[in-house]
Amino acid sequence: MNYIWSFLILISIVVGAVNGKLNDVVNALLSGAETSVKIAIGICGVMVFWLGIMKIAEKSGIVEWLSKILTPVANFLFPEVKGNDKIIGDVAMNFSANALGLANAATPMGLKAMDEMQKINKDKSSASNSMCMLLAMNTAGFQLIPATVIAILVSCGAKNPTEIIIPTFIVTSFAFIGAIVTAKIMQRIFPPQTESGGE
Repeated sequence: MNYIWSFLILISIVVGAVNGKLNDVVNALLSGAETSVKIAIGICGVMVFWLGIMKIAEKSGIVEWLSKILTPVANFLFPEVKGNDKIIGDVAMNFSANALGLANAATPMGLKAMDEMQKINKDKSSASNSMCMLLAMNTAGFQLIPATVIAILVSCGAKNPTEIIIPTFIVTSFAFIGAIVTAKIMQRIFPPQTESGGE
């Protein structure tokens, strides 16, 4: 990525110099840097707020309660981790963070769930079906409230940043359902591993 960005910056400078608009390129560069700082500060506020809410939910037992409610669904989606409340709790936290549009907060929770799934994975050399399902769900990125995107829009001065909630919900719902269906179909093609690696 560093090479790509460096290439784009270099091309911009060269094209600006050739067209006699190097001044505009420099101004755009400085203006962009200033805007990025404003956006980052705006996102920090939203992230701190929702991460605090997630921590309160964890400490107050709401996560444990949520994991119990999600147990039937989790057993269907992740049959290999059936009865493992710790993994289901991590998955519930990961899903909740994604639903609130907190991708940065969802990542460590998803990694924690993956690590726990790997501990009970019978074939350590490949991902289990449950691990693939969790990855598919995270990649689809279902969002009920895209908090991070709303924060960016607010920082950029959007007049009605909440307009994206319904379109985002519709699109991510289709993607989420599609990811689950695809993962389930693939699970039938590639059955769960055994001690000997599926033999």
